[in-house]
Amino acid sequence: MERHHHPHDGPRRPAVRHRVAHLLKPHGHQAADKTDPAMESSAEGLRTLWVSVAVLGLTAAVQAAVVAWSGSVALLGDTVHNAADALTAVPLGIAFVLGRRAADRRYTYGYGRAEDLAAVVIVLTVAASAVVAAWQAVDRLLHPRDVTHLGAVALAAVVGCVGNEWVARYRIRTGRKIGSAALVADGLHARTDGFTSLAVLLGAGGTALGLPAADPAIGLLITLAIALVLRDTAREVCRRLMDAVDPELVERAERALRGVPGVRDIGPVRMRWIGHTLRAETAIVVDPRLSVVAAHRLAVAAEHALIHAVPRLTAATVHTDHAPLDATAADPHAALAHHRHHATA
Repeated sequence: MERHHHPHDGPRRPAVRHRVAHLLKPHGHQAADKTDPAMESSAEGLRTLWVSVAVLGLTAAVQAAVVAWSGSVALLGDTVHNAADALTAVPLGIAFVLGRRAADRRYTYGYGRAEDLAAVVIVLTVAASAVVAAWQAVDRLLHPRDVTHLGAVALAAVVGCVGNEWVARYRIRTGRKIGSAALVADGLHARTDGFTSLAVLLGAGGTALGLPAADPAIGLLITLAIALVLRDTAREVCRRLMDAVDPELVERAERALRGVPGVRDIGPVRMRWIGHTLRAETAIVVDPRLSVVAAHRLAVAAEHALIHAVPRLTAATVHTDHAPLDATAADPHAALAHHRHHATA
């Protein structure tokens, strides 16, 4: 089993007063041995971003050349979207770099939340690409123009589909590996773009059959697809900004805490994402007859249980509480009620 370093490991302090003073504070489990893996995950995320930027940039360049040659507004919408996808990697890359900076006295939790700000920029960029694509499609419906070189348009659509699917798989795989929700969302976004590239084929086919409105109509459908992706992405970004987490993670944490011998009850488990790592805090009820040292060891055991049970959890704060001696046997929840009363007073 992997051993997580705890700041209290090592030689015991000879003075009892240090132990007592420490017990009166919440216990924070800082997994120091996870610092390097966190740095490595940011580096891997950056590598994934720059490789995908290169692929999407090349894809957009090929499509842009065909747009200038053919005049296809459907392909133009797909090109604009692919270019926007490539640009969204820039703020996310900056966020990954910032996230590697150490916490300081101003940003005591570090700079991981920069990833959430980058996600907001991504949403705004995607929204702008949807507006551009819609504008061009409506303009072409009102002012029809011939689309030429339909074979090249079809080939460019296939290039867009292949490029986006490759980028999607790469981003999703890396995002799930390092725990980056933003990178996974960006990968799913790229996968949707691959399907919109295939829609360009339908526009080229309709035009070849003598339906000139097929090309701008497909352009509007692509805009609709962008809007749907934008809605889902914006919802996920808002959830992250509101500190939402998967309820399954909370349940896993609760099961882990209840499985620690000596823990009589637990309080609410609170979690939040900071970048692509999780932090948690909770309270546990212990036997009031425990010594200071024994209660401390139980809190440490609870911290270790959380770290091992919840993926991407790198730090946990566990507050130890207890019921009054005469009420412990009758009502183990009394301590938590007592704790909540003082926390809200």
